[in-house]
Amino acid sequence: MNNIFNLTKKELETYFLSIGEKSFKATQVYEWLYQKRVYDIDEFSNIKKEIRDKLKADFTTNFIKIENKQVDNLTHKYLFKLIDGEYVEAVVMMHDYGISVCVSSEVGCNMGCKFCESGRLKKVRNLQAYEIVEQILVIEKDLEKKINSVVIMGIGEPLDNYDNIIKFIEIINDAKGLQIGARHITLSTCGLIPKIYELAKLPLQINLAISFHAPTDELRSKLMPVNKVYSITPLIKAIKDYLQVTSRRVTIEYVMLNNINDSKECALKLAKLFKGMNIYVNLIPYNETNHLEFKRSSKNKIEIFYDTLKKEGINVTVRKEFGSKIDAACGQLRGRKNA
Repeated sequence: MNNIFNLTKKELETYFLSIGEKSFKATQVYEWLYQKRVYDIDEFSNIKKEIRDKLKADFTTNFIKIENKQVDNLTHKYLFKLIDGEYVEAVVMMHDYGISVCVSSEVGCNMGCKFCESGRLKKVRNLQAYEIVEQILVIEKDLEKKINSVVIMGIGEPLDNYDNIIKFIEIINDAKGLQIGARHITLSTCGLIPKIYELAKLPLQINLAISFHAPTDELRSKLMPVNKVYSITPLIKAIKDYLQVTSRRVTIEYVMLNNINDSKECALKLAKLFKGMNIYVNLIPYNETNHLEFKRSSKNKIEIFYDTLKKEGINVTVRKEFGSKIDAACGQLRGRKNA
């Protein structure tokens, strides 16, 4: 039986038409679920009983559950137990401009980036759209606060779960859904080139972030196995196409690994790749995990790297850190009950 949070408003309209009802009832259902936060279908008082009974027969309103929660100052990490017993994590970050949540898109991850903890658990399955939507709904109920922005950067490669991610974005962006503006939604990918081209064609105004992490194919392939399939030259071409089609700036994520990718020479090579493009580089101080071969670059090396990019005309920032004390920072999510 399908979960009702798995349906976009358009799909719900199609459903109502298929049972001989008016499509506007989809808007009424969305208002109950996402505006009034009423999840008992029997309480949808402006919908007649026979339709409510039909909805209950066709859809569930089952929720994922909070298995564990850790709090560190401005960061909350949630471990969710899914209905089939699998686990994923999400992270809430309290900013001075609002609250953002980093959601997971898969149980496990097949990308195998060498420095990332999430990749230790191989992909078990995609998350369905409702399981990603419910990460937000459950967190909002727990915090009793509204989520202002969403980053799809948790466990999993979002573009490897493309259809569910697009559906998720449509649901949370809907004016009758969670009303999260497209420009407050960021999707991070390690560079699945065919899907980047597909994404560019959609009428979305979301933010795209590319996990890059190395300026040469040799080094990037060592760090990120995906580069053996989707290497730097065609990836740059896909980014240029995305920029041209969408007119939206792209973020280039670059984790700073001590004595691996943090030299001035690496900075110069990275600058050469992106010269003149509407991008900005987000330098990420490495959050150390069980991957003992990787250490964080020193503050001095990060500053030199930053200054080098700046001098080469590249827009660059250093990411503010959240949640490293509770293994909630970038690259530390594991999604295991006993992790």
